[in-house]
Amino acid sequence: MLFIGRVVINPIDILTSNLTQRDWIVLSLIRLPRIIISMSVGAALSISGATLQGISRNPLVGPEILGVSAGAGFGAALALLYFEGIIPVQIFAFTFGLSAVLLTFLISKSIKSRGNSILVLILSGIAISAVFSAALGILKYIADPYDKLPAIVFWLLGSFSSASWSDILNVVPMMIGVVSIVLLRWRVNILSLGEEEAKTLGVNYGLTRAVLLIAATLATAAAVAVCGLISWVGLIVPHITRRIVGPDHKILIPATLSVGAIFMVVCDCLARSLYSFEVPIGIITSLVGAPIFLLLLKYGDKRKW
Repeated sequence: MLFIGRVVINPIDILTSNLTQRDWIVLSLIRLPRIIISMSVGAALSISGATLQGISRNPLVGPEILGVSAGAGFGAALALLYFEGIIPVQIFAFTFGLSAVLLTFLISKSIKSRGNSILVLILSGIAISAVFSAALGILKYIADPYDKLPAIVFWLLGSFSSASWSDILNVVPMMIGVVSIVLLRWRVNILSLGEEEAKTLGVNYGLTRAVLLIAATLATAAAVAVCGLISWVGLIVPHITRRIVGPDHKILIPATLSVGAIFMVVCDCLARSLYSFEVPIGIITSLVGAPIFLLLLKYGDKRKW
C-alpha cells in the first residue's frame, strides 16, 4: 500500500536508489505516517470491538455502544465550529468521548436491574449516544453552511488525509488501551463465561470488566480524536477474525489487532485511489461493512462463510 495511489511508485526504485525527490517526499512525509496512523486506528477499533463482544457476550456489540463515537463527534464538531486548527478538534473529541463513557457508566450504575448489568450498560450507551447525536444535529444546523458545515461533515465521515509525522504522538493513547487489552486478553475468556463462573475461578469480575472497558474506551476515543468517526470496523473485523482463528481470546485478540490494521490500510488505499479525489474512509468502511453485516445476519449461526 506504500506504493499505490495517485502517484504510483515502483518498489524497485527504492532498492536501486532511483527515487525522484517527489517520490521520496510522497513516501516519507505523506504515505508512511499515514499508513502507521491508519494501522493504529484499525487495530484500536478492532481490538476494542473484540473485547466488548467478549465481555458482553453479545456478537453485535461495537465500540460505539458506550456513546464514545457520538460524544467524540459532538466534541469535534464543537471545536470545528468555534476554533481553528486540528489540535482543538482532537482535544475536544477525546474529552467529550471520555465524558460520554463516564456518563454511560454513571447512569448504568444508578439503575438497579434484576437482569444483566451489561444489558443496562448497553442501553445506557444507546441513550447517551442519542443525546450527543441530537446535540451534534443542533451544531450542524447552526453552523455556517459555506464554511464550518462542510468541515464538520467531512470530519464526521472520517479521513486520514491530514495525517503527518506530527500526529504520531496521538497514537500513544490508542496504544495504551491496546497494550492493556493484549496483556489482559486471557481474562476475556473468563469474563465471557459470566459473572458467577468468573467469581468461582477467583477473578474479580467487576474490577476486571471495568479495566477492560476503560482500555477499550481509551483506544476508541483516541482513534476517533485522530481521524474522525469510522464505523463498522469494531463490529465486523472481530467476526471475520473469529472465523479464522476461533473464539479463544488469547489468540483472537492479537489476530484481530493484525487483521484490523490490514483492513484499515486496505480501506484507506481504496479511499485515496478509487477516484481523482479522496473519498472519506468512513464511506468505504460502511460500504464494505454493511454487506458483511448482512452476511452475519443470514449465516451467523450456520457458519457457511
